[in-house]
Amino acid sequence: MDHLFGTSLSVTSLLFLILALGLALGFEFVNGFHDTANAVATVIYTHSLKPVYAVVWSGCWNLIGVLLSAGTVAFGILALLPVELVINVGSGAGFAMVFSLLISAIIWNVGTWYLGLPASSSHTLIGSIVGVGLANSVLSAGHTFGDGVNWGKLQDTVTALLVSPVVGFVFSALLLLLMKLVIKRPELYSEPVKDQPPSPWVRALLILTCTGVSFAHGSNDGQKGMGLILLILIGVVPGIYALDSSLGGKDFSAIVTQNASAGAIFQKLAGSDPVSPADAATTLNAFLKGSGKLTPQTFPALDEVNTEVATTLQGKTKMADVPEADRSTLRSKFYLLTASIAKLQKKKLIADADTNAALGGYAKSLTKATNFIPLWVKIAVAFALGLGTMIGWKRIVVTVGERIGKTHLTYGQGASAEIVAYATIEAADIFGLPVSTTHILSSGVAGTMAANGSGLQMATLRNILLAWVLTLPVCVFLGSMLFAFGLRVVAMIGMH
Repeated sequence: MDHLFGTSLSVTSLLFLILALGLALGFEFVNGFHDTANAVATVIYTHSLKPVYAVVWSGCWNLIGVLLSAGTVAFGILALLPVELVINVGSGAGFAMVFSLLISAIIWNVGTWYLGLPASSSHTLIGSIVGVGLANSVLSAGHTFGDGVNWGKLQDTVTALLVSPVVGFVFSALLLLLMKLVIKRPELYSEPVKDQPPSPWVRALLILTCTGVSFAHGSNDGQKGMGLILLILIGVVPGIYALDSSLGGKDFSAIVTQNASAGAIFQKLAGSDPVSPADAATTLNAFLKGSGKLTPQTFPALDEVNTEVATTLQGKTKMADVPEADRSTLRSKFYLLTASIAKLQKKKLIADADTNAALGGYAKSLTKATNFIPLWVKIAVAFALGLGTMIGWKRIVVTVGERIGKTHLTYGQGASAEIVAYATIEAADIFGLPVSTTHILSSGVAGTMAANGSGLQMATLRNILLAWVLTLPVCVFLGSMLFAFGLRVVAMIGMH
């Protein structure tokens, strides 16, 4: 056990790591109750596959989706976290952040699952993140209220989460109506016969749509847990996971080359006022806050941090050449550079197009060294999702199949909702935006019920909408309270 995860760990660190990883995988396990259960809802409800086969099949395609994911959603989630806590994730405050996020998300997810409500794991996690950011801005010196929240990224994320259910409702309804015009097969629009599977072609259609939703769910929702696990690993074993030690060849050479080019740009923009290493980090942290502004010290600070990166990389040919003891600090400098460049570009603070292009290319190269997901993390998350689905699928399946519309779900309605869910999630994945499989699919089913003239069970819809409306504020409250409690705990045990 002395060299677990490639480095020696104290007993305390090892226990902490096991606990943190257990909570992160527990979050994905509970996520399986909700979102993955939606993926198998139609195929189980219509008897196209027996539950055990459906869950295993869905789990396999979740695994494939996770393994083939690019990680953009995972790092999009991390971009919502307070900058100073991400940079100093190995600190007591960083650990308090991770634990408060996971515990608050698990509490709300388990509660809504127990009531059979298709609540959103995405909303849950993002609400917890906002709560941590707000609490951090209140409890940390030198902050104004709300500084700990990346409001721009949050706006994009919440917009995606709000728009996607509308897309699910409208397009599922339109697709069902189109199917009725084009496919004149009465069986497709009838309710499932009790304990009897549909004809082979209908089964094939529903299994195919289940496969698509499962794959898309893995490629999007599975990434939320992967990002948090990576954050834990960076905090506990930074020598192994702070940077991608496999990075070498042209990717590493690009960093070195572009570092020199960026240095010339920063020096030109900085003028002649030097900034000390300590002041440079403080200046950039202030700039990256929500209320942070460009000051005369910003470019000198960027020049100083960039020079420090050049010094660390000097004489190296691959990332593995960087001593393990230096990797956590180097990652923090990479993060300061990439986040600062991103803000400069978003705020259009650099007018010259060539300069913008050069700095954008440099930030992209640096990101390759920090934004990576180890294979074992992907596999662990996929298995956690699958196990959660196996244990908790029934409550959500019954809600989706019988309690949204006044009539039971037909084969065509299930196929329409799942096709639209797959397409919507895949589109969000391309843009690195987290969306809720739960919201899209349950909204899609509601849309098909409306289009079919089946009527909607307003009591169920009120409960679902209430869960949706309450998720963000409740999780903001839980996240902030647990973070404040966590800070007290780490202060008591003398962790800094």
